[in-house]
Amino acid sequence: MEGVGVRFGGIVALDGVSFDVEAGRIVGLIGPNGAGKTTLFNCLSRLYECGSGDILFNGASLLQVPKHGIAALGIGRTFQNLALFRTMTVMENVMIGHHCRTSSGFLFNALRLPVVVGEEHATQEKARSLVRFLGLEAVADLRVADLPFGTAKRVELARALASDPKLLLLDEPASGLNHEEVGELGVLIQDIRDRLGLTVLLVEHHMSLVMSISDRVVALNFGRKIAEGTPAEVQAHPEVIQAYLGGAAH
Repeated sequence: MEGVGVRFGGIVALDGVSFDVEAGRIVGLIGPNGAGKTTLFNCLSRLYECGSGDILFNGASLLQVPKHGIAALGIGRTFQNLALFRTMTVMENVMIGHHCRTSSGFLFNALRLPVVVGEEHATQEKARSLVRFLGLEAVADLRVADLPFGTAKRVELARALASDPKLLLLDEPASGLNHEEVGELGVLIQDIRDRLGLTVLLVEHHMSLVMSISDRVVALNFGRKIAEGTPAEVQAHPEVIQAYLGGAAH
């Protein structure tokens, strides 16, 4: 992120925000409500346009990449509110995530050419492996609408991973989870990073989760970056304490 600014009318959502996310790291993005965290995520995934600044991914600007090209470029995302196809099964939802990696078009699919059959088989195998990896085998054939909320969160994570991302954007993954599920999620995120070799940018209000799994933390307040560093450094930063507690640090 290089000096990224976003305005909505007279409201400054992001004010010249800059920071780097190193490959293979888990970076936590924190801040009070209205700090600009989701706006930043929406800029990264091209849902919002930046008014100023630039966003570079592997050295190339994202600002000219169309919205539908973000997943194919290597950026996967989950959402704060579940964005799954509720009437479809777990397997079907995960398979959809892999479609950005297929190349056959409408005509090839209509004629059922061999390349289409091969790609469908590869998509199914990818989905099965992620269903196993995330412990979803017992519910693979169930509709998402029939799943507990915590399980549906894992389905969305599996769908994001099905696109073979290099960078995984997690937007409030612990939202709605109980204490035990939050602990399991932390272990899972670290396992995903280690086993799949991903980079993770995490927006989360659950401070204990962020501080326990992040290599670095970036703090925003009113659209401005107020701190960046290790979890311990950010937790002790006076502006972060003031933003969360509303008073000066002592």
